[in-house]
Amino acid sequence: MYSYLRQAWKKPDIRELRKKIVEWRKTHAVERIERPSRLDRARALGYKAKQGFSVVRVKLARGGRTRPRIMGGRRSKRRGRRKILQVNYQWVAEQRAARKYRNLEVLNSYWIGQDGEYYFYEVILVDPKHPQILSDKNMKWIANPASNGRVFRGLTSAGRKSRDQGA
Repeated sequence: MYSYLRQAWKKPDIRELRKKIVEWRKTHAVERIERPSRLDRARALGYKAKQGFSVVRVKLARGGRTRPRIMGGRRSKRRGRRKILQVNYQWVAEQRAARKYRNLEVLNSYWIGQDGEYYFYEVILVDPKHPQILSDKNMKWIANPASNGRVFRGLTSAGRKSRDQGA
């Protein structure tokens, strides 16, 4: 079943996806959702349909993140339009979700769509203090104090890619 879901997302029905994106544009920047839109991708990244797991959709404005041009007198070296932010959009989406839900840890995230104005990502969050997570032998590592704030230290897959650490 998951292979069919994966194939459907490789060549999505444009009209159907556009309808969803129109709805997503009306929502908040960080919106908690009931279940993942891409179940195959979420499961591959560690999501389980059990207590302690949450999924949020993050809406990010597209466009260059550059500093406005300085109009006053400067030497030419200091007038350049340098990039303010040199991290990828997916990592920014994970950080925004983590700031909104401070008691949860970011497990991973994935792309779900984009239009001319926004990128949309879904971020998988885990409650490290939940008994279901603490009793799960594959997930209890996230309750370790060394895993606190992992998204802000670039330890998620998007963060590692942005830091050139590979995936």
